[in-house]
Amino acid sequence: MNILFVHQNFPGQYRQIVEWLVAQNQHRIVFLTQRRDTPQMQGLTIVRYATHHKADKESYALSRYYEDCVGAGYGAAVACRKLKEQGFTPDVILGHVGWGELTFVKQVWPQAPVLGYWEYYFLAEGGSVGFDPEYPASPDSPYIMHSRNAINYLNLSTVDLGQSPTQWQMNTYPPEFGAKSYVCHDGVRTDRLLPNPGASVKLGRVERPVTRDDEIFTYMARNMEPTRGFHTFMRALPHILEARPNARALVIGGNEVSYGKGSDAEGGYRAEMEREVGDRVDWDRVHFFGRVPFEGYQQVIQLSRCHIYLTVPFVLSWSLLESMSMQATIVASDVAPVREVIRHGENGLLVDFFQPEALAKQVSEVLARPDDFAHLGVQARADVVEKYDFLTATLKVHIEKINSLLPRAKQIAPPA
Repeated sequence: MNILFVHQNFPGQYRQIVEWLVAQNQHRIVFLTQRRDTPQMQGLTIVRYATHHKADKESYALSRYYEDCVGAGYGAAVACRKLKEQGFTPDVILGHVGWGELTFVKQVWPQAPVLGYWEYYFLAEGGSVGFDPEYPASPDSPYIMHSRNAINYLNLSTVDLGQSPTQWQMNTYPPEFGAKSYVCHDGVRTDRLLPNPGASVKLGRVERPVTRDDEIFTYMARNMEPTRGFHTFMRALPHILEARPNARALVIGGNEVSYGKGSDAEGGYRAEMEREVGDRVDWDRVHFFGRVPFEGYQQVIQLSRCHIYLTVPFVLSWSLLESMSMQATIVASDVAPVREVIRHGENGLLVDFFQPEALAKQVSEVLARPDDFAHLGVQARADVVEKYDFLTATLKVHIEKINSLLPRAKQIAPPA
């Protein structure tokens, strides 16, 4: 069978299922992406495309995002036409809707069924925009957010079946999207994301590697920014370090912006927050790693006595489920998407996103009495294994849904 995946940033949400399908050695799999630094993989053909058009700064604000998306969509379609000319016709197409890449695939292959990934419907209220009064929405935000959903609506007719990874994310969409969609997470490999009592990390200013015997607390985000609560974490930092004189903070994340507006301060949000907390922090006990390879990130979480996960109401990070799988004791922000997976006092702890002192108090208690909270990590892992493990929980759902779009002769053999 011929399978086409479409995602601008290979492999995106499709890492696990592509790996599994390649291992079956029964299908021709093509992955269409904008990413340039991806090597070819055995059993998988990676085709790179360039966006055909990007809006400039002078473009009308209400149509700028749409302009970018249809530019990406047409660039993807050009690449699809070349694939078609080379004799490739997909039996099924799986792709992310949000950047417009799927928009014109049915103009190339009208008969190919499409399974689209609904990640986020842009909300003027109830999502990330306007949640934090420190970063208020502009008066134009309702119009800009609504106009951005044009690409969702344009692809509603492209997508034969939709997928959303969490119920909260699916609920951001109007009913007509949910009527032709299913909710199931991409899945995480809990067999690889394990607790490791022997984990250690070498810190530049510390003579010996730190281990689980040390008072380590951690924070991780793709980028250190308000959407992922970086400002709340930084304001909690002096209180935690004061309460726990032997504690060290290990921070993973880039200094760019993935979501929302960037900082106006030189040096970005990190520099802005460092200046705010200033001399109230013992910086010798704060270690910024930047972005690290996946294995390094695992080691940091595995030795963490308390892991902090903060977010506004927004797309749930893979890192939360990964940290739960590694049996971390997690203190997280009490917002709707997090409550879908964290139950306070059962498999983690929830605090008010807007209360850095409450966050600091809770983290300090975990650092002081780790044994009293160890059961939370054990239950967190058990929950992720049961509900989100790729091999035993989510894979069979995804294969069943893909097969529902295919004639019996073309269907993928379900996992054993």
